[in-house]
Amino acid sequence: MLQGFKVVELATHIAAPGAAGMLADWGAQVIKIENPDGDPIRLGFETLTPDGDSPVFQLDNRGKRSVVLDIQKPEGREALVRLIKDADVFLTNLRPRALKRARIDWESLRTENQRLIYASVTGYGLQGPEADLPGFDVAAFWSRGGVASIMIPKGEEPFVLRTGIGDHTCSLATVSAIMTAAYERERTGVGRLVETSLIRSGVYAVGSDMAVYMRLRRLSSTRPRMTSLAPLVNFYKTADDRWVCLMPKDARADWPKIAKAAGREDLIDDPRFKSDRARRDNTPELVTLLDAGFGAVAYAELARRFVEADLVWAPVQTPAQLVDDPQAQAAGCFVETPDGQGGFFPAPAVPVRFPGMDDGPKGPPPGLGQHTDDVLAEAGYSNAEIAAMRASGAVA
Repeated sequence: MLQGFKVVELATHIAAPGAAGMLADWGAQVIKIENPDGDPIRLGFETLTPDGDSPVFQLDNRGKRSVVLDIQKPEGREALVRLIKDADVFLTNLRPRALKRARIDWESLRTENQRLIYASVTGYGLQGPEADLPGFDVAAFWSRGGVASIMIPKGEEPFVLRTGIGDHTCSLATVSAIMTAAYERERTGVGRLVETSLIRSGVYAVGSDMAVYMRLRRLSSTRPRMTSLAPLVNFYKTADDRWVCLMPKDARADWPKIAKAAGREDLIDDPRFKSDRARRDNTPELVTLLDAGFGAVAYAELARRFVEADLVWAPVQTPAQLVDDPQAQAAGCFVETPDGQGGFFPAPAVPVRFPGMDDGPKGPPPGLGQHTDDVLAEAGYSNAEIAAMRASGAVA
Protein backbone atom coordinates (compact mmCIF):
# COMPACT_ATOMS: atom_id res chain seq x y z
CA MET A 1 0.00 0.00 0.00
CA LEU A 2 2.90 2.36 0.69
CA GLN A 3 5.01 1.26 -2.24
CA GLY A 4 7.18 4.19 -3.33
CA PHE A 5 6.85 5.93 0.05
CA LYS A 6 10.42 6.59 1.20
CA VAL A 7 11.28 6.93 4.88
CA VAL A 8 14.74 7.83 6.17
CA GLU A 9 15.05 6.84 9.83
CA LEU A 10 17.79 8.18 12.07
CA ALA A 11 16.68 6.70 15.37
CA THR A 12 17.47 4.12 18.02
CA HIS A 13 15.70 1.85 20.48
CA ILE A 14 11.92 1.41 20.07
CA ALA A 15 9.48 4.34 19.80
CA ALA A 16 10.64 5.88 16.51
CA PRO A 17 11.91 2.64 14.89
CA GLY A 18 8.58 1.06 15.83
CA ALA A 19 6.72 3.68 13.80
CA ALA A 20 8.97 3.16 10.80
CA GLY A 21 8.59 -0.60 11.26
CA MET A 22 4.83 -0.36 10.82
CA LEU A 23 5.29 1.69 7.65
CA ALA A 24 7.75 -0.94 6.37
CA ASP A 25 5.18 -3.70 6.95
CA TRP A 26 2.77 -1.72 4.78
CA GLY A 27 5.26 -1.45 1.92
CA ALA A 28 7.23 1.72 2.59
CA GLN A 29 10.92 1.79 1.70
CA VAL A 30 12.59 2.44 5.06
CA ILE A 31 16.29 3.29 5.15
CA LYS A 32 17.62 2.93 8.68
CA ILE A 33 20.65 5.13 9.30
CA GLU A 34 22.92 3.78 12.04
CA ASN A 35 26.21 4.96 13.46
CA PRO A 36 29.19 2.60 13.23
CA ASP A 37 28.28 0.98 16.56
CA GLY A 38 24.72 0.30 15.43
CA ASP A 39 21.37 0.76 17.14
CA PRO A 40 21.94 -0.25 20.80
CA ILE A 41 18.72 -2.27 20.79
CA ARG A 42 20.46 -4.74 18.48
CA LEU A 43 22.07 -6.05 21.68
CA GLY A 44 18.84 -6.23 23.68
CA PHE A 45 18.05 -9.80 24.79
CA GLU A 46 20.43 -11.21 22.19
CA THR A 47 21.96 -13.63 24.70
CA LEU A 48 18.59 -15.38 24.98
CA THR A 49 18.44 -16.44 21.32
CA PRO A 50 20.46 -19.19 19.66
CA ASP A 51 21.52 -16.98 16.72
CA GLY A 52 22.44 -13.98 18.89
CA ASP A 53 19.85 -11.71 17.29
CA SER A 54 17.63 -9.51 19.42
CA PRO A 55 13.89 -10.29 19.10
CA VAL A 56 13.16 -6.71 20.21
CA PHE A 57 15.28 -5.29 17.38
CA GLN A 58 13.79 -7.74 14.88
CA LEU A 59 10.21 -6.73 15.72
CA ASP A 60 10.64 -3.02 14.96
CA ASN A 61 13.17 -3.25 12.14
CA ARG A 62 11.99 -6.04 9.84
CA GLY A 63 11.87 -5.11 6.19
CA LYS A 64 14.22 -2.12 6.53
CA ARG A 65 17.57 -1.47 4.89
CA SER A 66 20.52 -0.54 7.10
CA VAL A 67 23.06 2.12 6.13
CA VAL A 68 25.96 3.04 8.39
CA LEU A 69 26.89 6.73 8.34
CA ASP A 70 28.98 8.80 10.71
CA ILE A 71 27.08 12.07 10.46
CA GLN A 72 29.69 13.81 12.58
CA LYS A 73 31.92 13.68 9.51
CA PRO A 74 31.04 16.12 6.71
CA GLU A 75 30.78 13.36 4.09
CA GLY A 76 28.48 11.35 6.34
CA ARG A 77 26.16 14.27 6.95
CA GLU A 78 26.14 15.12 3.25
CA ALA A 79 25.15 11.54 2.42
CA LEU A 80 22.28 11.72 4.91
CA VAL A 81 21.04 14.99 3.40
CA ARG A 82 21.24 13.52 -0.10
CA LEU A 83 19.06 10.60 0.99
CA ILE A 84 16.57 13.00 2.55
CA LYS A 85 16.27 15.18 -0.57
CA ASP A 86 13.88 12.76 -2.27
CA ALA A 87 12.38 11.20 0.88
CA ASP A 88 8.77 11.44 1.93
CA VAL A 89 9.63 11.26 5.62
CA PHE A 90 12.62 11.90 7.84
CA LEU A 91 12.04 10.21 11.20
CA THR A 92 14.37 10.83 14.13
CA ASN A 93 14.51 10.60 17.90
CA LEU A 94 17.63 12.70 18.39
CA ARG A 95 17.22 15.40 21.01
CA PRO A 96 16.76 19.03 19.88
CA ARG A 97 20.27 20.18 20.74
CA ALA A 98 21.89 17.29 18.88
CA LEU A 99 19.73 17.93 15.81
CA LYS A 100 20.73 21.60 15.70
CA ARG A 101 24.40 20.78 16.30
CA ALA A 102 24.38 18.39 13.32
CA ARG A 103 22.29 20.85 11.26
CA ILE A 104 19.60 18.23 10.64
CA ASP A 105 16.82 19.97 12.54
CA TRP A 106 13.59 20.92 10.79
CA GLU A 107 14.70 24.45 9.97
CA SER A 108 17.90 23.17 8.37
CA LEU A 109 16.28 20.44 6.26
CA ARG A 110 13.00 22.01 5.15
CA THR A 111 14.79 23.94 2.41
CA GLU A 112 16.33 20.73 1.07
CA ASN A 113 12.96 19.13 0.32
CA GLN A 114 9.74 21.14 0.51
CA ARG A 115 7.64 17.94 0.46
CA LEU A 116 9.48 16.46 3.44
CA ILE A 117 7.49 15.29 6.44
CA TYR A 118 9.86 15.70 9.37
CA ALA A 119 8.78 13.41 12.22
CA SER A 120 10.36 14.04 15.62
CA VAL A 121 9.99 11.56 18.48
CA THR A 122 11.39 12.67 21.83
CA GLY A 123 11.00 12.01 25.52
CA TYR A 124 9.73 15.46 26.43
CA GLY A 125 9.01 17.39 23.22
CA LEU A 126 10.98 19.93 21.22
CA GLN A 127 10.30 22.95 23.42
CA GLY A 128 10.59 23.82 27.09
CA PRO A 129 13.41 24.02 29.66
CA GLU A 130 13.87 20.24 29.80
CA ALA A 131 13.35 19.33 26.17
CA ASP A 132 16.88 17.96 25.95
CA LEU A 133 16.53 15.50 28.82
CA PRO A 134 16.99 11.87 27.78
CA GLY A 135 13.81 9.88 28.20
CA PHE A 136 13.04 6.18 27.81
CA ASP A 137 9.44 5.07 28.22
CA VAL A 138 9.90 3.97 31.85
CA ALA A 139 11.01 7.52 32.65
CA ALA A 140 9.06 9.85 30.36
CA PHE A 141 5.90 7.84 29.63
CA TRP A 142 5.43 5.64 32.70
CA SER A 143 6.85 7.80 35.48
CA ARG A 144 6.71 11.46 34.51
CA GLY A 145 3.68 10.99 32.26
CA GLY A 146 1.56 10.01 35.25
CA VAL A 147 0.86 6.43 34.17
CA ALA A 148 2.69 4.67 37.01
CA SER A 149 1.06 6.66 39.80
CA ILE A 150 -2.38 5.83 38.45
CA MET A 151 -1.70 2.17 37.67
CA ILE A 152 0.15 1.10 40.81
CA PRO A 153 -2.29 -0.12 43.50
CA LYS A 154 -2.64 2.05 46.57
CA GLY A 155 0.10 1.35 49.11
CA GLU A 156 2.34 -0.55 46.67
CA GLU A 157 5.83 0.56 45.65
CA PRO A 158 6.52 1.70 42.07
CA PHE A 159 7.61 -0.98 39.63
CA VAL A 160 9.15 -0.93 36.15
CA LEU A 161 6.97 -0.96 33.02
CA ARG A 162 7.46 -3.96 30.73
CA THR A 163 9.64 -3.47 27.65
CA GLY A 164 8.38 -1.06 25.03
CA ILE A 165 4.78 -0.53 26.14
CA GLY A 166 5.06 3.25 26.29
CA ASP A 167 7.33 3.24 23.25
CA HIS A 168 4.85 1.36 21.09
CA THR A 169 2.03 3.61 22.26
CA CYS A 170 4.12 6.51 20.99
CA SER A 171 4.88 4.57 17.77
CA LEU A 172 1.17 4.40 17.00
CA ALA A 173 0.81 8.13 17.58
CA THR A 174 3.79 8.79 15.31
CA VAL A 175 2.36 6.76 12.44
CA SER A 176 -0.94 8.61 12.70
CA ALA A 177 0.92 11.94 12.62
CA ILE A 178 2.97 10.96 9.58
CA MET A 179 0.00 9.72 7.58
CA THR A 180 -2.09 12.77 8.47
CA ALA A 181 0.72 15.01 7.23
CA ALA A 182 0.97 12.88 4.07
CA TYR A 183 -2.75 13.40 3.45
CA GLU A 184 -2.37 17.14 3.93
CA ARG A 185 0.58 17.15 1.52
CA GLU A 186 -1.61 15.66 -1.19
CA ARG A 187 -3.57 18.93 -1.12
CA THR A 188 -0.80 21.44 -0.46
CA GLY A 189 2.29 19.84 -1.98
CA VAL A 190 4.22 20.89 1.12
CA GLY A 191 5.44 18.79 4.02
CA ARG A 192 5.54 19.77 7.66
CA LEU A 193 7.09 19.10 11.05
CA VAL A 194 5.15 16.57 13.15
CA GLU A 195 6.07 15.91 16.75
CA THR A 196 5.30 13.16 19.24
CA SER A 197 6.74 12.56 22.69
CA LEU A 198 6.69 9.85 25.30
CA ILE A 199 5.36 12.20 27.97
CA ARG A 200 2.46 13.36 25.80
CA SER A 201 1.69 9.76 24.84
CA GLY A 202 1.62 8.86 28.52
CA VAL A 203 -0.78 11.67 29.37
CA TYR A 204 -3.11 10.57 26.57
CA ALA A 205 -2.87 6.89 27.53
CA VAL A 206 -4.34 7.77 30.94
CA GLY A 207 -6.40 10.56 29.41
CA SER A 208 -9.72 9.43 30.88
CA ASP A 209 -8.36 9.68 34.40
CA MET A 210 -6.53 12.90 33.60
CA ALA A 211 -9.73 14.43 32.24
CA VAL A 212 -11.50 13.58 35.51
CA TYR A 213 -8.67 15.02 37.58
CA MET A 214 -8.30 18.20 35.53
CA ARG A 215 -12.02 18.88 35.76
CA LEU A 216 -12.65 17.85 39.39
CA ARG A 217 -9.16 18.03 40.94
CA ARG A 218 -9.60 14.64 42.56
CA LEU A 219 -9.15 11.06 41.46
CA SER A 220 -9.69 7.67 43.08
CA SER A 221 -6.65 5.45 43.47
CA THR A 222 -6.13 2.00 42.01
CA ARG A 223 -7.03 -0.45 44.76
CA PRO A 224 -6.36 -4.12 45.43
CA ARG A 225 -9.19 -6.41 44.36
CA MET A 226 -10.51 -6.92 47.91
CA THR A 227 -11.11 -3.18 48.36
CA SER A 228 -12.12 -2.23 44.82
CA LEU A 229 -14.64 0.57 44.41
CA ALA A 230 -16.32 -1.57 41.75
CA PRO A 231 -16.14 -5.17 43.02
CA LEU A 232 -17.77 -6.62 39.90
CA VAL A 233 -14.98 -5.12 37.76
CA ASN A 234 -12.46 -7.55 39.09
CA PHE A 235 -10.45 -10.74 38.74
CA TYR A 236 -11.50 -14.14 40.02
CA LYS A 237 -9.79 -17.52 40.10
CA THR A 238 -11.41 -20.75 38.92
CA ALA A 239 -11.25 -24.22 40.48
CA ASP A 240 -8.36 -25.13 38.17
CA ASP A 241 -6.34 -21.99 39.03
CA ARG A 242 -7.19 -19.89 35.97
CA TRP A 243 -7.74 -16.19 36.54
CA VAL A 244 -10.57 -14.49 34.67
CA CYS A 245 -11.36 -10.81 34.23
CA LEU A 246 -14.91 -9.50 34.63
CA MET A 247 -15.92 -6.15 33.16
CA PRO A 248 -19.71 -5.62 33.31
CA LYS A 249 -21.35 -3.53 30.61
CA ASP A 250 -23.97 -2.38 33.11
CA ALA A 251 -23.51 -3.50 36.70
CA ARG A 252 -27.23 -3.18 37.46
CA ALA A 253 -28.24 -5.47 34.59
CA ASP A 254 -25.26 -7.81 34.86
CA TRP A 255 -25.28 -8.39 38.61
CA PRO A 256 -27.92 -11.16 38.48
CA LYS A 257 -26.04 -12.87 35.64
CA ILE A 258 -22.75 -12.74 37.55
CA ALA A 259 -24.32 -14.11 40.73
CA LYS A 260 -25.91 -16.93 38.73
CA ALA A 261 -22.59 -17.73 36.99
CA ALA A 262 -20.97 -17.98 40.42
CA GLY A 263 -23.68 -20.39 41.58
CA ARG A 264 -24.94 -17.84 44.08
CA GLU A 265 -28.37 -16.82 42.87
CA ASP A 266 -29.27 -16.40 46.54
CA LEU A 267 -27.17 -13.22 46.58
CA ILE A 268 -29.13 -11.44 43.83
CA ASP A 269 -31.63 -9.84 46.21
CA ASP A 270 -29.32 -9.69 49.22
CA PRO A 271 -29.62 -6.06 50.44
CA ARG A 272 -25.83 -5.93 50.94
CA PHE A 273 -25.29 -6.35 47.18
CA LYS A 274 -28.49 -5.29 45.42
CA SER A 275 -27.30 -1.85 44.27
CA ASP A 276 -24.03 -0.34 43.07
CA ARG A 277 -23.70 1.64 46.29
CA ALA A 278 -24.44 -1.39 48.47
CA ARG A 279 -21.88 -3.51 46.62
CA ARG A 280 -19.27 -0.78 46.99
CA ASP A 281 -19.98 -0.48 50.72
CA ASN A 282 -19.63 -4.24 51.13
CA THR A 283 -16.84 -4.99 48.69
CA PRO A 284 -14.73 -7.31 50.90
CA GLU A 285 -17.74 -9.50 51.73
CA LEU A 286 -18.88 -9.67 48.10
CA VAL A 287 -15.42 -10.46 46.70
CA THR A 288 -14.98 -13.18 49.32
CA LEU A 289 -18.32 -14.77 48.40
CA LEU A 290 -17.64 -14.57 44.66
CA ASP A 291 -14.16 -15.99 45.20
CA ALA A 292 -15.75 -19.06 46.81
CA GLY A 293 -18.39 -19.35 44.10
CA PHE A 294 -16.12 -18.98 41.09
CA GLY A 295 -13.42 -20.97 42.85
CA ALA A 296 -15.68 -24.03 42.83
CA VAL A 297 -16.14 -23.94 39.03
CA ALA A 298 -13.62 -25.15 36.44
CA TYR A 299 -12.48 -22.64 33.83
CA ALA A 300 -14.17 -24.34 30.85
CA GLU A 301 -17.53 -24.42 32.60
CA LEU A 302 -17.22 -20.85 33.85
CA ALA A 303 -16.33 -19.70 30.33
CA ARG A 304 -19.47 -21.41 29.04
CA ARG A 305 -21.61 -19.65 31.66
CA PHE A 306 -20.12 -16.26 30.90
CA VAL A 307 -20.62 -16.66 27.14
CA GLU A 308 -24.19 -17.89 27.62
CA ALA A 309 -24.95 -14.82 29.76
CA ASP A 310 -23.26 -12.50 27.20
CA LEU A 311 -21.01 -11.06 29.91
CA VAL A 312 -17.85 -9.10 29.12
CA TRP A 313 -15.01 -11.25 30.41
CA ALA A 314 -11.62 -12.62 29.38
CA PRO A 315 -9.08 -15.13 30.62
CA VAL A 316 -5.87 -13.71 32.06
CA GLN A 317 -3.41 -15.31 29.67
CA THR A 318 0.33 -15.83 29.78
CA PRO A 319 2.33 -15.30 26.58
CA ALA A 320 2.55 -19.11 26.31
CA GLN A 321 -1.24 -19.36 26.36
CA LEU A 322 -1.68 -16.38 24.07
CA VAL A 323 0.38 -17.75 21.18
CA ASP A 324 -1.85 -20.85 21.16
CA ASP A 325 -5.10 -18.88 21.42
CA PRO A 326 -7.15 -19.64 18.26
CA GLN A 327 -8.94 -16.28 18.46
CA ALA A 328 -5.68 -14.33 18.74
CA GLN A 329 -4.44 -16.22 15.71
CA ALA A 330 -7.64 -15.55 13.77
CA ALA A 331 -7.46 -11.86 14.71
CA GLY A 332 -4.03 -11.67 13.05
CA CYS A 333 -2.04 -11.03 16.21
CA PHE A 334 1.00 -12.93 14.90
CA VAL A 335 2.91 -12.95 11.63
CA GLU A 336 5.72 -14.92 10.03
CA THR A 337 8.84 -12.83 9.49
CA PRO A 338 11.39 -13.73 6.78
CA ASP A 339 14.75 -14.63 8.30
CA GLY A 340 16.75 -13.76 5.17
CA GLN A 341 17.83 -17.37 4.70
CA GLY A 342 14.72 -18.78 3.10
CA GLY A 343 12.90 -19.44 6.35
CA PHE A 344 10.56 -17.62 8.69
CA PHE A 345 10.12 -16.99 12.39
CA PRO A 346 6.98 -15.93 14.28
CA ALA A 347 6.60 -12.45 15.74
CA PRO A 348 3.87 -10.06 16.88
CA ALA A 349 1.92 -8.30 14.16
CA VAL A 350 1.31 -4.57 14.14
CA PRO A 351 -2.17 -3.74 15.52
CA VAL A 352 -3.79 -2.87 12.18
CA ARG A 353 -5.14 -5.26 9.58
CA PHE A 354 -6.01 -4.38 5.98
CA PRO A 355 -8.12 -7.34 4.79
CA GLY A 356 -7.14 -8.50 1.33
CA MET A 357 -3.80 -6.68 1.37
CA ASP A 358 -0.28 -7.85 2.06
CA ASP A 359 0.12 -5.99 5.36
CA GLY A 360 2.80 -8.14 6.98
CA PRO A 361 6.61 -8.11 7.05
CA LYS A 362 8.23 -7.47 3.67
CA GLY A 363 11.68 -8.72 4.58
CA PRO A 364 14.06 -9.72 7.35
CA PRO A 365 15.63 -7.37 9.90
CA PRO A 366 18.79 -5.93 8.34
CA GLY A 367 22.35 -6.63 9.36
CA LEU A 368 24.33 -3.60 10.47
CA GLY A 369 25.33 -1.68 7.33
CA GLN A 370 24.04 -4.48 5.11
CA HIS A 371 22.71 -2.08 2.49
CA THR A 372 25.16 0.82 2.71
CA ASP A 373 26.69 0.37 -0.74
CA ASP A 374 23.40 -0.32 -2.53
CA VAL A 375 21.58 2.65 -1.01
CA LEU A 376 24.43 5.08 -1.63
CA ALA A 377 24.74 3.85 -5.22
CA GLU A 378 21.01 4.48 -5.71
CA ALA A 379 21.61 8.00 -4.38
CA GLY A 380 24.18 8.62 -7.12
CA TYR A 381 27.48 7.81 -5.41
CA SER A 382 30.10 6.03 -7.52
CA ASN A 383 31.99 3.00 -6.31
CA ALA A 384 35.10 5.16 -5.96
CA GLU A 385 33.25 7.75 -3.87
CA ILE A 386 31.83 5.06 -1.61
CA ALA A 387 35.27 3.52 -1.18
CA ALA A 388 36.76 6.91 -0.28
CA MET A 389 34.00 7.52 2.26
CA ARG A 390 34.61 4.12 3.76
CA ALA A 391 38.32 4.85 4.01
CA SER A 392 37.59 8.10 5.86
CA GLY A 393 35.20 6.39 8.27
CA ALA A 394 32.19 8.34 7.04
CA VAL A 395 30.42 5.12 6.01
CA ALA A 396 30.73 1.46 6.95
